[in-house]
Amino acid sequence: MAKEKTVYVCSECGGVSPKWQGKCPSCNAWNTLIESAPESTAPTKNRFASLAKTAEVAILGDIDAVDMARTPTGHDELDRVLGGGMVEGGVVLIGGDPGIGKSTLLLQALDSLQRSGQSTLYVTGEESGAQVALRARRLGLDGSQVRVLAEIGLEKILATLEATRPDVAVIDSIQTVYSDQLTSAPGSVAQVRECAAHLTRYAKASGQMDGVTRGRATSIVLVGHVTKEGALAGPRVLEHMVDTVLYFEGDTHSSFRLVRAIKNRFGAVNEIGVFAMTEKGLKGVSNPSAIFLSQHAEPVPGSCVMVTLEGTRPMLVEIQALVDSGGPSPRRLSVGLDKDRLAMLLAVLHRHAGVACMDQDVFVNAVGGVRISEPAADLAVLLSITSSLRGKPLPKGFFAFGEIGLAGEVRPAPRGQERLKEAAKLGFSVALVPKANLPKNLKSKDFEGLTIHAVERVEEAMAVVRDLAY
Repeated sequence: MAKEKTVYVCSECGGVSPKWQGKCPSCNAWNTLIESAPESTAPTKNRFASLAKTAEVAILGDIDAVDMARTPTGHDELDRVLGGGMVEGGVVLIGGDPGIGKSTLLLQALDSLQRSGQSTLYVTGEESGAQVALRARRLGLDGSQVRVLAEIGLEKILATLEATRPDVAVIDSIQTVYSDQLTSAPGSVAQVRECAAHLTRYAKASGQMDGVTRGRATSIVLVGHVTKEGALAGPRVLEHMVDTVLYFEGDTHSSFRLVRAIKNRFGAVNEIGVFAMTEKGLKGVSNPSAIFLSQHAEPVPGSCVMVTLEGTRPMLVEIQALVDSGGPSPRRLSVGLDKDRLAMLLAVLHRHAGVACMDQDVFVNAVGGVRISEPAADLAVLLSITSSLRGKPLPKGFFAFGEIGLAGEVRPAPRGQERLKEAAKLGFSVALVPKANLPKNLKSKDFEGLTIHAVERVEEAMAVVRDLAY
């Protein structure tokens, strides 16, 4: 019996190779070729023919640019990440570690949408309907009218969507869905790419058929698996197809979760929503700064509060540093901050402020498990290191932000006044900021009770802190 021919498809770029190789010949990625069955070469109708809609050439200036209508999900933090709510005809891809709360949050959102009068559909490929019902009871969603379909066949899912025409549909997850047009297994590169393409095109075309408006277009939410590195599994083209990409972040052992928008065609990117996992599911945290600030009765050495921006939201985060005597090869370790940037800041601290740590172990941590990527945390990192090295705490109610340059200058941070207003609102009283971020109207009610020290150089910042600490 003749052996069935196979090909090897790259999980990164989708390139095809007739034999397995360690490196993909198309994109040069290592260990990404996966065995799959080749597509039939028989002359058949193209399976994407139904997706190709005829359209006439239009002048850009003549096209009506109308704002997309949004439907609130009933969860303020989720609406913030989405840019205000679900967009009609939009496609959202949400990924995260197993057990972090993706299905829980989406089931809660669908129940809220259904109770507000929206038609909803929950398609589960990983659980039975009874398992979904058990979760709903644990979450306190008794009597929920959300329609549930346990199905993994793409053609049956599309037929159900066409028959029921829900306002919002969740596909949990895209890696379990398969199409009869392909012989490869569910979760393979070809299956994920094709199923996502059909579901995306359905969402875009569901509001019209043959040029006739049929009502509200269906919004679709796709749940995606992630690899052990934390990236969304499947081809990268999956993220390009959809309108919004959300990532669940946070430790499964912690009660707090972050949902971050990596891509959003209808809103701001890098926006985050903060949730707390409770017995009744995920609840939004209205004041996330409380999570990222330690509750010290009195100021302690090595601690400095900074104001970071996540999307459009200013948040106060505590930066902690521990400087200890090291051996011949001292360690530099950072959690939640860039390790290479920490090494650069220590060099600037030595050259321009005369504070040497070359024989000390330096450990820096952003409290609460948050990851800070913006350079505005530089000044707070330096101050926390200096505070720990000298054993002197910073003043009570003190915070700082600003970028540090290699020449020792303190560069301004974007939207500095919003950061100052947020800190003043939470009761902080002393600020150390770049001179360019000094507000023009210090007598404004927004800065009432706030003493602001503006500096241009690292050595100036150290002198100000020295005077305040002593």
